[in-house]
Amino acid sequence: MMIVDLSCLVPAALLLLRIIVAIVFFSSGKSHAMNPVERGESVGLSPAATRILGIAEILAAGSIALGIFPQIGAAIVMLTMLGAMQKKIFVWNTKFYEDKGYGWHYDLIFFLAAFVILATNGGSYIVL
Repeated sequence: MMIVDLSCLVPAALLLLRIIVAIVFFSSGKSHAMNPVERGESVGLSPAATRILGIAEILAAGSIALGIFPQIGAAIVMLTMLGAMQKKIFVWNTKFYEDKGYGWHYDLIFFLAAFVILATNGGSYIVL
């Protein structure tokens, strides 16, 4: 059996991973920053903490998407996801996967995506 070497796709794969992570976290951050009272109530944070979380998510998304210090942006996403998983597992007693789709599997996937970005420095298509 012949195995095809697809390692030439790694830079494009990492760029696409960075883009989707950035889209998700920009959207989430914008929601947190613009509606801190409502979003804070839903995640159990004060409005001020929710706004700070939102700004951090927006900055992380920009860093990751543009390839400007993507490891710093990825570390912010990882910390955010650790906080989300801690809240879901230990405070809300959420299961890994729930019928409603609110389990902490989503948070773990984004934690690992950010870990890949951190470990690879975002791939070849970065600025800094």
